[in-house]
Amino acid sequence: MIARSVRVLGLRLAFRFLFGLPRPLKRLLAGSEVCLEGQLLDLDLQLLNRAGECLARLTAASGQLGAAALAEQRRQADDAAELAAEGPFDDVVTRDLEVAGAEGPIPARLYTPPGPHGPAGRSGLLVYFHGGGFVLGSIASADPLCRLLAAQAGVRVLSVEYRLAPEHPYPAALDDALAAYRHTLAHAEDLDAEKTLVAVGGDSAGANLALVVAHEQAVRGEPVPAFVVALYPATDADRTGGSRVAFGSGFGISAEVLAAMEQMYLPDGVPADDDRGAILRADDLSGMPPVYLATAGFDPLRDEGEELAERLREAGVPVVARRFPGLIHGYASFTAISRAAHDATFDAASALRAGLALADREPAPLRTV
Repeated sequence: MIARSVRVLGLRLAFRFLFGLPRPLKRLLAGSEVCLEGQLLDLDLQLLNRAGECLARLTAASGQLGAAALAEQRRQADDAAELAAEGPFDDVVTRDLEVAGAEGPIPARLYTPPGPHGPAGRSGLLVYFHGGGFVLGSIASADPLCRLLAAQAGVRVLSVEYRLAPEHPYPAALDDALAAYRHTLAHAEDLDAEKTLVAVGGDSAGANLALVVAHEQAVRGEPVPAFVVALYPATDADRTGGSRVAFGSGFGISAEVLAAMEQMYLPDGVPADDDRGAILRADDLSGMPPVYLATAGFDPLRDEGEELAERLREAGVPVVARRFPGLIHGYASFTAISRAAHDATFDAASALRAGLALADREPAPLRTV
């Protein structure tokens, strides 16, 4: 544990030094500007990509999923979360607990912000599902982002550690996500949360789970979340072409790694009789709660996320869809090194705060004439 802490601290200091260099020097290190489809790649994220490539060469890592033991890759994902994220938001109080999963209790962490929405009274609550391609990630990897969301949105956040593939393929993660959301509704009072102000959210694979949870609740005629926050979601595991080709290499996560993760989660592909594996294919998206859906300009998942936003609009669902053109997949983990990533992530926190504030308002009485 001490060795890990020292290693992470050393890397964090190195990151702070590298990304604190003057802009001309960062441009020299990052290389020439990258402009595709009229979008200019954020300089700090371009430098991050270059640093990642150099680190991979130094460590003889291929960058492909499966090149190291899966347990080691999961440990690295947890460590990486602490390197480039905002923090530490020490005034956010955390409590580890368990919530119901589909086949037994699963770990969770509750984040309580300070101030009027803190311990003194109940507030809205965001049930958060971490990213990681359904293969990586944990409540540890999501910790910096959940602290940020709790602090900036002024709501409680409940981070859920669902089961991962390939040990637990589809629909294990989704079943856990549904069970955790329903557990939260049933135990909202124990979590000091208002039952009518429980939202769901996530990034990447976790955004997929949040969207599918909301859709499944609507389909079943059961209580839907008050709001959905979906950051660069995966929406169709069998998708090819478009942004998966245009940004499939050289911009953080590759299309090849995405496909490998999706294969672990859905080893037989998206079931023909179960569109929950690819929410973009759902016949009817009506009845879902308001959605904030963010995409990144240089993300292989960009197109399918934006197509889902358009389909939600067509179904009459209130949607705020934002594309952040200079950013890459996973930008919410890079808020400490990229001002653009910082602003985009704070935008999501603001949307969550506003969405739950609107949900908390009593309907205005009808005017009589």
